[in-house]
Amino acid sequence: MEQVLCYETRNSSCLRTVHPLPARISLYVILGAMVILTVCGNLFVILSVAYFKQLHTPTNYLIVSLAMSDLLLGLVVMFPSMVTCVESCWYFGELFCKVYLSSDVTLCTASILNLSFISLDRHYAVCQPLLYRRKITVNIVGIMILLSWSFSVFMGFGMIFLKINILGVEEFYFNKIACEGGCVLFQSVFSSTVSSLLSFYIPGIIMLSVYLKIFVVAQRQVCRIQNVSCKGTAKTSIASQKKATKTLAIIMGAFLSFWTPFFFCNIIDPFINYSTPPALFETLVWVGYLNSTVNPLIYAFFYSWFRKALQLFTSGKLFTSDISETILVSD
Repeated sequence: MEQVLCYETRNSSCLRTVHPLPARISLYVILGAMVILTVCGNLFVILSVAYFKQLHTPTNYLIVSLAMSDLLLGLVVMFPSMVTCVESCWYFGELFCKVYLSSDVTLCTASILNLSFISLDRHYAVCQPLLYRRKITVNIVGIMILLSWSFSVFMGFGMIFLKINILGVEEFYFNKIACEGGCVLFQSVFSSTVSSLLSFYIPGIIMLSVYLKIFVVAQRQVCRIQNVSCKGTAKTSIASQKKATKTLAIIMGAFLSFWTPFFFCNIIDPFINYSTPPALFETLVWVGYLNSTVNPLIYAFFYSWFRKALQLFTSGKLFTSDISETILVSD
């Protein structure tokens, strides 16, 4: 590997690492496949819920909001990140750099806030089933989604465009970090700590606590079912709620597993004088992005409605007859 300037005629240009051609091709194939799977998989989740009327439920609206954040991450963030990762330079201009960084923070925050509200939905469904339909309505879910995206946009775009991320370390950033052909999310101690706490750690701890309570209540319900003679419909309803909760808990666990290494590194990097190797930081970011690729695969593995919808779409029946009333969920 050799190092050259991103812009040979500019003294303020960043250094560019030129990877061997086979390595560049391999990276484009692997990362490109991730981008395509992320976009297509999450687009299919959104289309499935939108098209099939049986899937028009409050929980699925929250899933659509989560899928939308993953879809936009693939389009707006992962694609330019792939080019920058392989070419080692940013060629899309300063304005789009700000949009790209803002979108990165916004969509990651939106994902975990959507997951937080999904955990609240599951809490009512399992712990207070008699109040669930009254408490978790379409209007309430709409408010949840609005709050998730409003706060996320405020966090992402406010932090970058108001330069809150470099507040207090402007001199260090412009003298040591900023250069033409670069686009990195540099954060001060204050910015990295506050943004990591608000976007990841606090919601993550709340979700873990909520799902732990759900697990305890679900175990009690199993004992009651075993000891008390219940009607078949009641057993089926409880089993269905448990399965949905388990699936969404796995989605939450996947999110925390994929993003925890990055946020751990992000929060400690300013305290160790920004000594984290750029290659490690970039790798951890892509591990986090992989979560958006994996989510639709989790739906496909655990949700029968997802598999049935996929079968109907791919069979071509969508274009020959009205299948929007098709029963996808029998329990």
